[in-house]
Amino acid sequence: MDDMRPSSGAAAHLGFASLFPPGLQAIYAECRRLYPDQPNPLQVTAIVKYWLGGPDPLDYISMYRNVGCPALDVQEHWHYVSLGLSDLYGDNRVHEYTGQEGPSGFGFELTFRLKREPGETAPPTWPAELMQGLARYVFQSENTFCSGDHISWHSPLDNSESRIQHMLLTEDAQMQPVHTPFGLVTFLQIVGVCTEELQAAQQWNGQGILDLLRGVRVAGGPWLITDMRRGETIFDIDPHLQDRVDKGIETDGSNLSGVSAKCAWDDLSRPPEDEDDSRSICIGSQPRRLSDKDTEQIREALRKGLEINSKSVLPPINNQRHNQDRPLSRKDSLESEGSAAIVPHELVRTRQLESVHLKFNQESGTLLPLCLRGRLLHGRHFTYKSINGDTAITFVSTGVEGAFATEEHPYAAHGPWLQVQHVQCFSPLILLTEEFVEKMLGDIQDLSNREESKLPREYSWPDKKLKISVLPDTVFDSPLQ
Repeated sequence: MDDMRPSSGAAAHLGFASLFPPGLQAIYAECRRLYPDQPNPLQVTAIVKYWLGGPDPLDYISMYRNVGCPALDVQEHWHYVSLGLSDLYGDNRVHEYTGQEGPSGFGFELTFRLKREPGETAPPTWPAELMQGLARYVFQSENTFCSGDHISWHSPLDNSESRIQHMLLTEDAQMQPVHTPFGLVTFLQIVGVCTEELQAAQQWNGQGILDLLRGVRVAGGPWLITDMRRGETIFDIDPHLQDRVDKGIETDGSNLSGVSAKCAWDDLSRPPEDEDDSRSICIGSQPRRLSDKDTEQIREALRKGLEINSKSVLPPINNQRHNQDRPLSRKDSLESEGSAAIVPHELVRTRQLESVHLKFNQESGTLLPLCLRGRLLHGRHFTYKSINGDTAITFVSTGVEGAFATEEHPYAAHGPWLQVQHVQCFSPLILLTEEFVEKMLGDIQDLSNREESKLPREYSWPDKKLKISVLPDTVFDSPLQ
């Protein structure tokens, strides 16, 4: 952020509107609709623009003073709006122009609403740095955000001692989608949340937790205003809300389909030095064909996910705009984003396995109950994508077709993808019946406690030839892992 500074808003020169790029004009017009009395808001500006080699993808972040809405019990706050994730210029300097019918650039801009503290006369600028960090992730990974997404940040958003250390995303409470000459732009609002609220969103779904936050004024209220001084979670404020989350998980399951994680696996039936052991597994029943919907969901989980790490979910950002000979197109498939030596799917050998050992770090392990209770028991899949290599472990229910294994061979390795299938039937040949999943949940219930505990921890089901270990991070950080 060294190349950014607060400045007077470019909207001060609206008399020279013809000098402004059409994409920028369209967003300014929406902001003027909300703030007709603030034609010249403060802005944080990237002095060296991204398209000129600067490090910050957002050209501007506008900052408005919002008086709230007493009728809705909405408090006064600062409203931040990004400019740069959408196509502002239409000349391919940043985004590929694809016409007016599709999304403009990445199709969205970010917003953020921060409670105005008493006596505060100017908006804090740290939210602009937060928004630039999210924008760098989008530009580097070419993964887009959606309403209901959650972002594990693992650090106070303002670098203070605040409990607000993670984020949910939702449609902005006031800003309407904008049709520009370069496509559609929607506005996604960042909502700061506590760790317990993030965990509830993971176990249930982001939209459900957002709805609960809207009902608690000090935790966000109707317009989901972030208060960095909030010291209590919504579950501290109203313990009955936990019952609503538990009922939602039981009824709806979890919407979290996958995470990036520290994970690995071993085939216990053959020597560990076999190169294929670093690839993937499927535990399942009858081979079926993947539906288009489930294929895309699994690919998206592998492509996007959420990084499970001691730091932010977002990967390190290279200050150079492009760190490869050719930046990945956002249209590239999953297979183009992994190893450079990806083998065509139809040429990858499928190998039956006798016994499997799954390995997770502590934070990944705490999501196993979510995987079993919130996903598999609701007929859904869940994917762990290793952040250290090409390994992927997917737990699949009968609702997701396409298992590589058979009833006779419930474990099978295929490419860099590990699938573990829960089958809702009573055949003794099936590895994970519903009854066995319930048993697993009882055996691993201590994993739901995220407090530090002694590692490693091991869980073994000899009759199913399945072993799970929860190991220290250092095991996965080793170059030999």
